[in-house]
Amino acid sequence: MTAVDAAGEFRKVNDDDTGEHDVGPVRKTAMWVFLGSEAIFFGAMIATFLLYRNTTNDGPGSEIFDIPFTSASSFVLLMSSLTMVLGHHAYERRDMRQTRIWLSATALLGATFLAGQIFEFTEFIHEGLKASTSPFGSAFYMLTSIHGAHVAIGVTLLLAMVILAFQGRLFPDRGLNVELVGLYWHFVDIVWIVIFTVVYLLQV
Repeated sequence: MTAVDAAGEFRKVNDDDTGEHDVGPVRKTAMWVFLGSEAIFFGAMIATFLLYRNTTNDGPGSEIFDIPFTSASSFVLLMSSLTMVLGHHAYERRDMRQTRIWLSATALLGATFLAGQIFEFTEFIHEGLKASTSPFGSAFYMLTSIHGAHVAIGVTLLLAMVILAFQGRLFPDRGLNVELVGLYWHFVDIVWIVIFTVVYLLQV
């Protein structure tokens, strides 16, 4: 087993001394199973949106989308995958200072994306597109809002890891784990690529 002290140095801990076993592979498998179920969940919601994409009840539809703005927000989110990779790489090199920097940058980019999504929703509501306006509106807000909630959860996990890193409690094999959170974050980014393509680009 490996642990990290407050100075950012890894120290070896004998499993026999702690009475613990290496459950890393099990935890990683559990994460992949969870992400697989999430992929099915988002697939169902995307299919629902496609089913109702033309059911606007004479209300606003995809014509109110601001593709340049959403493209910029999407770029910000995709860049967060790069900072996540850099953070994970720094963690593997046992550089806790760089790990904290890149994880903080990832959380900041995720929060920026969320701010952009909130602004976008505000503008859409002002244009008359609400969840109660039409099946199109309901499917759109359901899909994008649930994805936004996943981003918010990811930002929370990233900030928690930064705090644990400052406290010297960021362990590679138990608790919050950079690799597992990284898998979750990349999944959220990939899902957004699909949503942006299907919901925004193809509709316009």
